[in-house]
Amino acid sequence: MMIQIDQLTKLYDDHLAVDQLSFELSAGKICGLIGPNGAGKTTTMRCMAGLIPATRGELTVAGCHVSGDSLQLKQRLAYVPDDPPLFDDLTVGQHLEFIGRLYNVDDHRTKANGLLSQFDLLSKINAGATTLSRGMRQKLAICCAYLFDPQVLLLDEPLTGLDPPGIRSLLLSVRKRADAGATVVISSHLLAMIDDVVTHLLVMQRGRLQYFGAAADLRSQFPHAKTLEEAYFAATSNESGLPESAALDQVLEIKNMASDLTEPTLDHLALPRSESLGEASL
Repeated sequence: MMIQIDQLTKLYDDHLAVDQLSFELSAGKICGLIGPNGAGKTTTMRCMAGLIPATRGELTVAGCHVSGDSLQLKQRLAYVPDDPPLFDDLTVGQHLEFIGRLYNVDDHRTKANGLLSQFDLLSKINAGATTLSRGMRQKLAICCAYLFDPQVLLLDEPLTGLDPPGIRSLLLSVRKRADAGATVVISSHLLAMIDDVVTHLLVMQRGRLQYFGAAADLRSQFPHAKTLEEAYFAATSNESGLPESAALDQVLEIKNMASDLTEPTLDHLALPRSESLGEASL
């Protein structure tokens, strides 16, 4: 198994952020990590990446014990957080030059140019990081993560700020990485976007595991659910006792996205019932 998480528990003082989470994921799989805000998704990823220590539990990622093999883990894993930090004093090209040298990537400049072209950043190669839009910063961080071909990719809300072509490029690249043997964990509130890419789903709520398994199996547990969103709402509302409308208040629902990874278009947008389109901040 490429990822083995056994009884992961994380406490912040008296707040239980992750509660005895266990799952395994093999090479070449793409796992969608989903749940409402505060479910423990980012904390789980940060523990897996070795950025924060688990309070309890055994975590093995890419053959490394997270608590003890930190150097080897960094060579095999890439974590891209939501709103990734960049070096303000470096250009786009210098970021990739730094990563290429740090990881001793063969022919890193040719590879870097290919990634920048793939994510439509080649024209920004000499631009400073502070001049980039949110979406461009996100794409640059993903290029840096891809450059050294990590065995495990942890992508926390990677679709944030991306335009439709950027979303398409990212999802295609995730599928390509998995086909080459990488294991990918991707968190997103845009469930319809990742529906056609993920092989597995890990659903969390209030720090606890609600479901883990094949994406298709989640729908089979809720036969009335026609979409991933509906199955997700059913899975989370069952534990909480909340009606489906309450679950809708926690997750942005986008339906009828293009399912073949062509350029996405929005046909339906569901907002919290208490907000009008003019009042909602998206």
